[in-house]
Amino acid sequence: MCTGKCAKCIAVVLYPLALISIICNILLFFPDWKTEYAQSDSNIVTLTPEVTYMGGLLGGGIMVLVPAIHIHLTGKVGCCANRCGMFLSIGFAALGVVGALYSMSVAALGLSKGPICRYWSIENPIFGQWGRPFDNNGTYLSNPDSWKLCLEPENVVEFNVALFAVLLATACLELGLCGFQMVNGLFGCLCGTCRGKEDE
Repeated sequence: MCTGKCAKCIAVVLYPLALISIICNILLFFPDWKTEYAQSDSNIVTLTPEVTYMGGLLGGGIMVLVPAIHIHLTGKVGCCANRCGMFLSIGFAALGVVGALYSMSVAALGLSKGPICRYWSIENPIFGQWGRPFDNNGTYLSNPDSWKLCLEPENVVEFNVALFAVLLATACLELGLCGFQMVNGLFGCLCGTCRGKEDE
């Protein structure tokens, strides 16, 4: 497969991955499908901090979407499908790698620390307290029975685990594709895209 066609295929796969990252990050702002946790003005933090780092929106989303557009253009005849375009795609793919790494780091941190929720505690046995009951306890992922410790938002642990896991998997795929495009762009820069010899 020539480097130009390969670049086009990589971009086509990056588009939905970036969209999935953006959607997952937005959904994380609404645990239990309610807006009140994102709008909380009190001194109590009710939203998991890793959600506000916007790893999926900025890193796996925008920082991958912009390179995907340029990488897609390098695979088209008569646009950027030349050695210069392939050289530029290396830099754009590197931006995608940085974005994917950021998204991956935030998602991994969110999974390891667990969500913020209202949970039962000895200090406040009647109303419970807001905090991270699973912080510094990575084993909670393999012990679903402990997830009942969170009282509010309802099913917040399942919600966070599912979305952060999707973000982590998406970021890994984006990292692999952008890394591969850096190699592909190097070959395209040295050897040409060969797109001019083919029909669209």
